[in-house]
Amino acid sequence: MKHIFKQGTNPNAPVLVLLHGTGGTEHDLLPLADVISPASSVLSIRGNVLENGMPRYFRRLAEGIFDIEDLIYRTKELNDFLDQASEEYGFDRRNLVAVGYSNGANIAGSILFHYADSLKGAILHHPMVPLRDIELPVLSGVPIFIAAGENDPICLPQETEELNALLKDAGASVTVHWEKFGHRLTSSEVNAAAIWYEQHFAELT
Repeated sequence: MKHIFKQGTNPNAPVLVLLHGTGGTEHDLLPLADVISPASSVLSIRGNVLENGMPRYFRRLAEGIFDIEDLIYRTKELNDFLDQASEEYGFDRRNLVAVGYSNGANIAGSILFHYADSLKGAILHHPMVPLRDIELPVLSGVPIFIAAGENDPICLPQETEELNALLKDAGASVTVHWEKFGHRLTSSEVNAAAIWYEQHFAELT
């Protein structure tokens, strides 16, 4: 998968896995890493699927309707790539925190739904429930930050609450941060994510 790896100054800090929104690239979320954990190594990955020329991590049938078969396939593809990248770049595979926006947050959520111990934590900006009617792995001890919009037309508040409940039922520690800027990724929610990150991972950074 096309990507950028940037070595951090603190080898003990979690590696931030950056996952862009629809139409983004591996460059889009690099500024977020500088705010959230400037000492961390960064692995920023471009989605392998194109929708009208716009990179995504998995196909969808329509707005808000995922191609579930492709989602499952692409989730495994991304998880396998994280395994490969950890060997190539020599970082701890069990010390990853995903930072995703929109489509990127959805694929990060899908990794949490499918693979135990794949992520040490996650920052999900405007995620949806990736898929339903599956048993989640045990997520005890996994902190997750969700940024959501009270007036988000793509990810409705009910969707956020459902995702929150599913993750908590699996044992995750979930923090939901609400804003009123629709589906936009705002600097204020990024700053809130940085404060949350410091509270949960300060001993490593």
